[in-house]
Amino acid sequence: MIDFRYHLVSLISVFLALAVGIILGAGPLQGALGETLTRQVDTLREERNILRAQLDDTTSRLAADEAFLAAAAPRLLDETLTGRRVAVVGLGDVPSSVRSGVIDQLETAGAEVVVSAKLPTNWTDVDEESTRTTVADGLRNTLADAGVETIEDNAAATLASAVTLALTGTDSTGERSTTALDLEQQLETFGLLRTADDQPVPATSVVLLSTAAEPGAVEDTEAEPEPGESETATLEPASPRYVGDVWTGVVVGVEQVAGTAVVAGPAADGDDVVQRVRSDDDLAREVSTVSEVTELAGRITVPLALAAALAGHVDQYGTEPDTAVIPPMPED
Repeated sequence: MIDFRYHLVSLISVFLALAVGIILGAGPLQGALGETLTRQVDTLREERNILRAQLDDTTSRLAADEAFLAAAAPRLLDETLTGRRVAVVGLGDVPSSVRSGVIDQLETAGAEVVVSAKLPTNWTDVDEESTRTTVADGLRNTLADAGVETIEDNAAATLASAVTLALTGTDSTGERSTTALDLEQQLETFGLLRTADDQPVPATSVVLLSTAAEPGAVEDTEAEPEPGESETATLEPASPRYVGDVWTGVVVGVEQVAGTAVVAGPAADGDDVVQRVRSDDDLAREVSTVSEVTELAGRITVPLALAAALAGHVDQYGTEPDTAVIPPMPED
């Protein structure tokens, strides 16, 4: 049993240790400790200043590189897409800065961006899967009448074929076909397609823009304003793999109808649609991809990749291993 004497000895020991520490700290150890701490602080301050200078230098170099790219882009892109009509389609909530940046470079290359469209995030809502399947089944006959083959068990690909036909369908006079207009109306009615403006003429090529979505609820906070939207919808999150499966199916459906398509995105991980296309040997032979589209260099690459694809050269472009840095220039 612990008695009072044990507590007394313990308290005396504590006070003795404290007294010894105060005496040593105020006496022989005071100078050594102070000098050591001062040297450490000076070293850390010097390292901080060096790192800050390196950061400033790197930032300045990056700004200079971007200024050079911005100035060189018009010469690099000049007339590479003259006479081409392009539909830009966002897969989910693509930031407006990315969308407008890509459109600017397409127009610099001479393309006419006839429509800026969006496939809303309900494409990747798990709870809406049965609805999407029902709509896809209802559109198969229309697509078949237009000569479009569909994949029976891939609703995303079927719906994407319908979207592409709505944006590219042409009649004998070169105007948008009745089928295209009807499909657009149906897809908008079911909330599967949004367009910022009325499309005057059919597109001849499609650029798909993707974004890397973090796990969690999807909220459209940076996308361009859409007609008829009064509130931002928050959907239940789907797994990155599920989202990747859906958007990869969309790429398949777009390629079946458009023939020439480019997919551009950040290529953040294996579930990103850009990486999905690259890892599918068959799809990679048909569809060009561009990564790092959040940067100016990636945005400039998009019209070059589209021009190369229209000339029959399909490839994967970016800074990752096994990708080309820049597409070949189209021949005059």
